[in-house]
Amino acid sequence: QVPLVESGGGSVQAGGSLRLSCAASGDTSSTYWMAWFRQAPGKKREGVAAINNDGTPSYADSVKGRFTISKDNAKNTLLLQMNSLKPEDTAMYFCAADSRRWVGPHVLFEHLFAFWGQGTQVTVSS
Repeated sequence: QVPLVESGGGSVQAGGSLRLSCAASGDTSSTYWMAWFRQAPGKKREGVAAINNDGTPSYADSVKGRFTISKDNAKNTLLLQMNSLKPEDTAMYFCAADSRRWVGPHVLFEHLFAFWGQGTQVTVSS
């Protein structure tokens, strides 16, 4: 198990910004891929963005150009900078990680990630 702890969620008006963080315990060999997923009420969990230890990112079409994912390997911390937020971005955001070296960029699938955080709520009002 790799404990993942998210932080940085909150409430913001449309057009605003938030920055999510996910701190992972252990070394980066256990978190080769790290990702953000989100789940809105009544909807399935969906992938938002992912990144590997080499820094290769992958984004869902719905967030391209607005969200930026990054990883601080020295601290084994995942970040998600969310700009130009929309009400449809409202969801519980989950951090996920896996040690396997999946070949990107199409890695935003739940079953590819073994470790999950508890989630942090993001609410965007219009």
